[in-house]
Amino acid sequence: MRKILTILFSVFVLFSCSSKGTNNTNEDKHTSEIEAQDTTIYPGIYDTESYINLIKDKRIGIIANQTSIIGNTHLVDTLIKLEQNIIKVFCPEHGFRGTEDAGASIDNSIDSKTGLPIISLYGNNKKPYDEQVNDLDIIIFDLQDVGVRFYTYISTLHYVMESCAENNIPLIVLDRPNPNANIIDGAILDTANYRSFIGMHPVPIAYGMTIGEYSRMINGEKWLNNGVQCDLTVIKCTNYMHNKKYYLPVRPSPNLPNDRSIELYPTLCLFESTNLSIGRGTNTQFQIIGHPALSTIPEASFTFTPQPNDGASNPKLKGELCYGFDLTQDCSIFDWETDKINISLIIEIYNMFPNKDEFFKSSNSIELLSGYKDFRTQIINQVREEDIRNGWEDGLNEFKEIRKRYLLYD
Repeated sequence: MRKILTILFSVFVLFSCSSKGTNNTNEDKHTSEIEAQDTTIYPGIYDTESYINLIKDKRIGIIANQTSIIGNTHLVDTLIKLEQNIIKVFCPEHGFRGTEDAGASIDNSIDSKTGLPIISLYGNNKKPYDEQVNDLDIIIFDLQDVGVRFYTYISTLHYVMESCAENNIPLIVLDRPNPNANIIDGAILDTANYRSFIGMHPVPIAYGMTIGEYSRMINGEKWLNNGVQCDLTVIKCTNYMHNKKYYLPVRPSPNLPNDRSIELYPTLCLFESTNLSIGRGTNTQFQIIGHPALSTIPEASFTFTPQPNDGASNPKLKGELCYGFDLTQDCSIFDWETDKINISLIIEIYNMFPNKDEFFKSSNSIELLSGYKDFRTQIINQVREEDIRNGWEDGLNEFKEIRKRYLLYD
């Protein structure tokens, strides 16, 4: 590992410590300092010796976005400097630079820096077409996941693996730590009724695996179309364990700006199916929650007004003064457990909400997010949290046994 990092430093002079918080400014390290950091977590991208020979003299496709970096240098730029033959780049939801709104259609384009074609894998083209990959010998996948079922990078992974399997193209997944690895919780997705791009596999909301481990599970459980399996290589992280906290060096998507938002995401994303704002259109996305109707609730004294900004061109409740709760720090009003989906939050805020008929959206988005048909009625009928969780238990226990087969880290 020391040899790898020394080579990277001497070629690019770019190393920044990957275990600092998202909002911190990384500083370059001297080689001697790098070598001394024996316990620093290094994503798989750093271990170039393990994948450079696999891609040498091959026509390469890359699935990447703004998270695909070694220090401050993008994977694409790194491989070009190493004189590797990159043919094209594919990008997921939010685009190659990670600036597009959630759900926004993304057009194919040309990267202004490298001149490489950028092919969107979001919108109508979620799975690479055969003609988009038939000029490739190998594909590299490097996206920072957050360990949550409805975060769409694992759906992109699924379709890339399927395309690789069907076209006999090997896939290399450069693994990255899961910042929510401490959580395995939520109902198992009912794939017969609620399978969608925000949930494709029979897993809980938070599954406690890295994206490399998850790719092994997709392959091993034969979840790809017709049970095909991909020629898969996972380049492991160094010095990583599931109980070791990892702080992301860049935001994984526009509305997850910091570590707190990533921690709250598995819980607060359930509110996307409601008419409440969770901070899109502010600078504290996925860290606050509110609605104008909560103005009559004494506890809901925190106020904010969503306005268009990067990643939210038309946010929910745009221009409306919202009353609610600031969760940027622990909120004394709500009990909070860091190893669970905190469904008590949606239960309690539903009970506070004046007009219950206007709480949930009329669409089936809560079913798609929660993964099963009863969650809405359980909240409406004031089913106890304990009883809701009891309904998840058998599925969670079964999933945990499946999960064990594919883990790469203690």
